[in-house]
Amino acid sequence: MSKRILIVGGVAGGASAAARARRIDETADIIMFERGPHVSFSNCSLPYHLSGMVENSDWLVMMNPEEFKKKYNIEARVNSEVIEIKRAEKKIVVKDVNTNETYEEAYDKLVLSPGANPILPQSIDGVNSDHVFIVRNVVDIKKLKAYIDENNVKKATVIGGGFIGVEVAENMHIAGIHVSLVEALDQVMSPFDYDMAQILHKEMLDKGVDLIVSDGVKKIKEKSIELNSGREVETELVVMSIGVFPETTLAKQADLDIGETGGIKVDHNYLTSDPDIYAVGDAIEVFHRITHKPTRLALAGPAQRQARAAADHIFGKPNVNKGVIGSSVVRVFDMNAASTGLNEKTAKAAGIAYDFVYVMPGDKVGLIPDANTMHFKLLYEYPTGRIIGAQAIGKGNVDKRIDVIATMITMNGTLEDLKELELCYAPLFGTAKDVVNFAALVALNVLDGVIKQVPVYKVRELVEKNAVIIDVREKGEYAYGHLKNAINIPLSELRERANEIPKDQVVYLHCRSSQRSYNAIMALQGLGFDNLVNISGSFLGISYYEYFQDVTQKREPIVTQYNFN
Repeated sequence: MSKRILIVGGVAGGASAAARARRIDETADIIMFERGPHVSFSNCSLPYHLSGMVENSDWLVMMNPEEFKKKYNIEARVNSEVIEIKRAEKKIVVKDVNTNETYEEAYDKLVLSPGANPILPQSIDGVNSDHVFIVRNVVDIKKLKAYIDENNVKKATVIGGGFIGVEVAENMHIAGIHVSLVEALDQVMSPFDYDMAQILHKEMLDKGVDLIVSDGVKKIKEKSIELNSGREVETELVVMSIGVFPETTLAKQADLDIGETGGIKVDHNYLTSDPDIYAVGDAIEVFHRITHKPTRLALAGPAQRQARAAADHIFGKPNVNKGVIGSSVVRVFDMNAASTGLNEKTAKAAGIAYDFVYVMPGDKVGLIPDANTMHFKLLYEYPTGRIIGAQAIGKGNVDKRIDVIATMITMNGTLEDLKELELCYAPLFGTAKDVVNFAALVALNVLDGVIKQVPVYKVRELVEKNAVIIDVREKGEYAYGHLKNAINIPLSELRERANEIPKDQVVYLHCRSSQRSYNAIMALQGLGFDNLVNISGSFLGISYYEYFQDVTQKREPIVTQYNFN
């Protein structure tokens, strides 16, 4: 007899499981249940309807029930909410959202893909007001867009600086709306370390976004919001985007095991504690490949792979589950930002000994008109040199570089492997020594003790302690902006002026991007100096790191003038 497979939820997880099951078994009886009106839509594209990049909201719908039936012989029932699982009877209870009538359906195998729900703290006064919105599905984005158009909204506030929050803010800005973005943490985009996030902060400020960090929402009023600090922000609508929590109502009701992170617990084949029930997507707890600990990961790519693995296992095909590493990319106005693996925060939390390098080479040959700086941070395990994470921000192809690192992590690659990696090169696409190769070489120098380094976030402390800092940029660059107590000894004059540099004190060197200061250190070490430290990130990194904090906290700058070129 053919299998009867019921799937709760559509989109990346449910729809992918259904399609894979059909490809394996043409005779299986496959039914999907979706409580909303759309069973398959591009949820990652939702914010782009606000700017008109996705002009018609109907374009967000990837496939309707009729197409599922005609193309895949899969029955997709929309406006059908599964409200109960009767495990002993192997049945589910379904409620018709339009009529509230209920009925039962029997299954041989059940796949849960309920997704995650936006967090709406009821402690915030006014959170349920008519001008407060979430962005989870096509219905949500249509309501938000309609409200903007009907009320000619000119001021909006986004609460939360994660992927959706930043994308919504950008697209509303493009639509001509003045946007305030409020984030309770001290930075937007938590996959990035604080030093890297400053690049995104500056980009948002430059584009006119009123960016407020380290402050939360206390009250939502009709024409403003009140923050915990007491600050009032004028606004005509509010988008809540402070995170999501896994939808585990059905799983808990059915007494399925829940993991320590709050997601549905599954094995390596995405089988729950019931041998006939699988779970995939945002609702489950997954295994992190690097930390070897459970985690949650709300991303479409992993959800699709999980769905395929679950469908395979239904038909006896085992899955090799290597765990997740968390690779992602986002556009923030003119900057692209991508990350994979661990950052400093997560490495520390996992108790992993690590070090990192921060390099800023060009994303292609400098002669090419659209060549730009790429900010690249590479984390590796100490002392093994095993690569555990990376972050890249720039106007160019950051996703290409982070995809390379994601592959290296998956293959347990080391700095030596990355150094020798042979990649495509032409001036229009990159440099002969690519960003990732460059980062590996610098990291090996640090790991092997060839050079010492100090990160940009310790430079203010060095300046305040009046440490000896040598700026090896040329005189014109120095005049345009420099650290207030830095001594300018250009690399071109270094050997003739080496006697000006003390040998009995620690000396910190920098240039624009740390490359010339590295060459200066190698030359000075050849002249007998052994007390030299390179400032990782150099003046460009210092400018980015200090700018947002100086502007928002109105503190005294440690530079005479910022320089972002």
